[in-house]
Amino acid sequence: MSNGDLLSRTITKVGNLDERAMAEARARQDRLTKPAGSLGRLEDISVQLAGIQGRPIPQVRNKAVVVMAADHGVVAEGTSAYPQAVTAQMVLNFLRGGAGINVIARQVGARVVVVDMGVAEKIPAHPQLLSRKIGSGTRNMVAGPAMSEDEAIKALETGIEIAEDLIASGIDIVGTGDMGIGNTTASSAICAAMTGKTPQDVTGRGTGIGDDQLNHKAEVIEKALKKNRPDPKKPLSVLAGVGGFEIGGLAGVMLGAGAHRVPVVVDGFISGAAALIAAGLAPNLRGFMIAGHVSVEQGHKVLLQHLGLKPLVDLGMRLGEGTGAAIGIFLCETAARVLAEMATFDEAGVSERSEPAA
Repeated sequence: MSNGDLLSRTITKVGNLDERAMAEARARQDRLTKPAGSLGRLEDISVQLAGIQGRPIPQVRNKAVVVMAADHGVVAEGTSAYPQAVTAQMVLNFLRGGAGINVIARQVGARVVVVDMGVAEKIPAHPQLLSRKIGSGTRNMVAGPAMSEDEAIKALETGIEIAEDLIASGIDIVGTGDMGIGNTTASSAICAAMTGKTPQDVTGRGTGIGDDQLNHKAEVIEKALKKNRPDPKKPLSVLAGVGGFEIGGLAGVMLGAGAHRVPVVVDGFISGAAALIAAGLAPNLRGFMIAGHVSVEQGHKVLLQHLGLKPLVDLGMRLGEGTGAAIGIFLCETAARVLAEMATFDEAGVSERSEPAA
């Protein structure tokens, strides 16, 4: 198992946004052929991208969505509407190109990177599958820690390595996605632990459970929190106690991207739980994150508020897989292209706004 050196080095490399690049980007925005501020959040995103990438005109050309899959021992408690076998079945669907994320990523022009972080079933080798299995699913967090601290570090460092490989291949923006039956239970537990909210405040219907099962799910999370007593000041202990292998991996992707000044577009509730862990380890990372959307999972709003992230869209989605992140990547590319390609008043020979005479 790892000694955590890569994790420590990566955390220390997460710096600050480049204020000079942001000021230059904002100045250019104000010279483009439009009333100042008339493109709203697209202007803000372009300035944030400039600060992340450290250049006044950022670029979003080579795009990837990392979809990490793993199983969760807590499904033994009956918290999901679907059987655990669906995790492996959906991974095969990703690899065939038939899932929601494949469709949206094709339209956006993003590569989908599928990673087995800990699916319970053995998935046959496939040229498009990264097999990084840490275990055959986590242990049941009601009975004790979901994973050891060594496994938590391994999950984080695996995500860092995958991010670094993508960045070395020329990726300049990355989105996060997930697959794992039971992972909204783990994410709700992380959200409650990191934000101080109750399980009832942050537990949603996940795969579509009814009222009785929803109440049961919140009770299961309460038991897991009492058993493991995760400390929000120690995000690694929260991940080990009540997390998932894919959640740790996604947190690692975020850390790896931030350390190399690459923007990361965060998907829904599960990616949001990963963002809580990642930002807990490296608080500066929040500036490198862009929330692609807000899910209908009630805990997602809570954690976005806690992180200070404002979602780009609210489409009532709750699929996961990185679908909201892919849409967010499209909007980031739009924002960057407007800043780079729109003419300034000088270039277009267009008169600027005249101030009324005093």
